[in-house]
Amino acid sequence: MIDSLARVLPSSIVHLITRQSGLRKIFINMGWLFADNAVNVVAGLFVGAWVARYLGPTRYGIFNYALAIVALFTPFVTLGLKDIVIREIVRKPEHKNEILGTAFGLQLTGGLLALGLAIGIAQVTLRDNELTRWLIVILSGEFIFVAFSGILEYWFQSQVQEKYSVWARNIGLILIYLVKMGLILLKAPLIAFAWTALGQAFVFMIMLAVFYHFNGQKLVAWQISFERAGKLLRNSWPLVVSALAVTIYMKIGQVMLGNMVEEKELGLYSAAIRLSELWYFIPVAISSSVFPAIVRSHENDSEEVHRKRMQFFYDVMAGIAYAIVIPLALLAPFLVKTLFGSYYTEAGFILRVHSWALLFVFLGVARSRWLIAENLIQFNMLVTILGAITNIAMNFVLIPRFGGLGAAWAVVISQAVSTYLSSVLSRRLWKVFVQQTLSLCMPLRIFSMKKSLNKILDGDG
Repeated sequence: MIDSLARVLPSSIVHLITRQSGLRKIFINMGWLFADNAVNVVAGLFVGAWVARYLGPTRYGIFNYALAIVALFTPFVTLGLKDIVIREIVRKPEHKNEILGTAFGLQLTGGLLALGLAIGIAQVTLRDNELTRWLIVILSGEFIFVAFSGILEYWFQSQVQEKYSVWARNIGLILIYLVKMGLILLKAPLIAFAWTALGQAFVFMIMLAVFYHFNGQKLVAWQISFERAGKLLRNSWPLVVSALAVTIYMKIGQVMLGNMVEEKELGLYSAAIRLSELWYFIPVAISSSVFPAIVRSHENDSEEVHRKRMQFFYDVMAGIAYAIVIPLALLAPFLVKTLFGSYYTEAGFILRVHSWALLFVFLGVARSRWLIAENLIQFNMLVTILGAITNIAMNFVLIPRFGGLGAAWAVVISQAVSTYLSSVLSRRLWKVFVQQTLSLCMPLRIFSMKKSLNKILDGDG
């Protein structure tokens, strides 16, 4: 891994990575995360495009409408516990079994609640649409598996050992991709593809449990503490609201398109955002690996050192985002037509707009880690609610006139409001607004950044 880095990175950076074991561990962990998602991006993109071609825009739109409905209930499963659990394990490793057991109890309860809500709402609101109703029922079954696999993932992330999640996920992905290809060749009905999504969640859960056991950990050692449950919920409830708001402004466009325009338009939009959202793993992978270090830096380093490191973090995130967005926007029509076929040609223009949301997603993920480290969780909740409200309002205005293209603009605007412009609402975040603005201007600062990087590598910042 490090030998490969040495061939593509400046020698000073490689020296820093190899000299400091903490950074070495972070880079190795990020390497595993990128390897994981490289399989998902490459195999998933082509298999997903094949599935979209096979189903056609209308049936593909129906399937993605069901996925979007189910996604709206996912925050009730995870309960915003991810970063809280990781933070608590990092701070109090001796209490890990109690933390993991309590978090599992909470997520299982949330999963059962989400399952009941999803099925109940589907039965009430989709009485005349049996196919969509059954798709939602099947897909929502994964809530139970996610409740368990999520806790195991938190443990591996807290130990910066993401490779086990990578192995577990890729085993599931490879099996399911093979099944999907078989379904296409057999000309299977749409509902069969919903069962594959449920099967993927089940395989992932089983493999994580196996790797957890092989790492010398015991599931039977988990303990549930009602006192700790109360503490976790008091810390995480703003994140639940935040996650729900994020899910709304990420998925509500598909739901509103499914209700306001024809299903074909939703199919075009779903194909476009598949090419845009598949890059979202990058900021999550980077921040998941760096988050424990951010917590430690906040607690142990001076304010000036912490500020410089966060600025560098924002700059890296913005730089990667620009490197993806610009080519994606330029090549959007060609990529969509090549992958999905001529039936999806109009999706290229939707992708050209939607791809710019990536820039704000990258910066937003970076800022959210800072907010958690600073214990500003309620502010994070408020601004994500603001983003959700903005998205819904923009969709009501833009979808009737522009269809899928309007939904794409709504995502870009709401992401900008929620993850960037909202920083001006709190005096404590004005410095963050300045940092994010500097990162957005990163292409103009590229030469001055080299000097700052050299200072960091030399130990001056």
